[in-house]
Amino acid sequence: MAGKRVPPQSLEAEQSVLGSMLIDKEAIYTASELLLGEDFYRTSHRKIFEAIISLSDRGEPVDLITLSDELKTGGCLEEIGGMQYLVSLADAVPTAANIQYYAEIVREKSILRALINGCTQIVSAGYSSPQDVDEFLDQAEQKIFEIGRRGRHQSFSSLKEVLVHTFERIEKLYDHKKGVTGLSSGFFDLDHLSAGLQEADLIIVAARPSMGKTTLALNIAQHIAVNEKKPVAFFSLEMAKEQLAQRLLSAQAHIDAQNLRRGFLTQEDWQKLTRAVGPLSTAPLYIDDTPSLSVMELRSKARRLKAEKGLDAIFVDYLQLMSGHRRAENRQQELSEISRSLKALAKELSVPVVA
Repeated sequence: MAGKRVPPQSLEAEQSVLGSMLIDKEAIYTASELLLGEDFYRTSHRKIFEAIISLSDRGEPVDLITLSDELKTGGCLEEIGGMQYLVSLADAVPTAANIQYYAEIVREKSILRALINGCTQIVSAGYSSPQDVDEFLDQAEQKIFEIGRRGRHQSFSSLKEVLVHTFERIEKLYDHKKGVTGLSSGFFDLDHLSAGLQEADLIIVAARPSMGKTTLALNIAQHIAVNEKKPVAFFSLEMAKEQLAQRLLSAQAHIDAQNLRRGFLTQEDWQKLTRAVGPLSTAPLYIDDTPSLSVMELRSKARRLKAEKGLDAIFVDYLQLMSGHRRAENRQQELSEISRSLKALAKELSVPVVA
């Protein structure tokens, strides 16, 4: 019987990362941007890495003496191999010039281990015959998607860390003094009130029937894709993609939509249409007109588009035509669940969702 296979790892790369951090202060910053303690396969290496980061965060010097004292205080100096092992790490690399290369190897091996673990969980859950297959598929896809986006993501952030990033953003806004800090909608008054469509926001377009909700959403999506050159996903549950394309042509060419729909076009209108095709055909606007789209299908398609093409905004026309993935006691509960799922998607992909 074959022995248990060893998960992907490179102890040499881990040792080189730690050795580089011991001999060069800049290497600590590089490694801390790319790695977390959990990325190290060997537990002793994880503890050494976390001890170095702890010393650096406190503004204390990092060398063999301070590191051994830090580990001794934490009760794990002997566990990691003592001072002798720390010396061997420092001697393992003559220079820290290749720290980024070593760190990338450690990170890649960590991602492979996470992928193996995630897929093993999916296989195990699949054999247990989940009752809701669509929900199971969504969870499996989300697990793989999260692994694919792995970087330095922590479950919690200290207020100090958040304040640093927030202050940097405020300084940037002050220096540029732009009225729009998110995605411009193309409507001056709306941008003035909202400062643009913000990342991770769920924006609900509310109005009575036949008041122009689709037209407004389409105009904003068109502005973002055509003028801002940002990738946009437009999920249309009501209108076919050909109808949307006709509306886009009408708006881009500044031709009366009624005349276009009935075919009453002048020679000048034809020239306008010809000119409108160019910017529309190169715009990163992606349309999905699947009817009765469920929120899980939408999330799956949005994740895939984000990975393949990039994605800066999602539009859903419209919310009331979507279906949830769980049975609800009434339609109001179902719409509440759909809204929560769309908000979670906006946060997950860091894009505004307009529905």
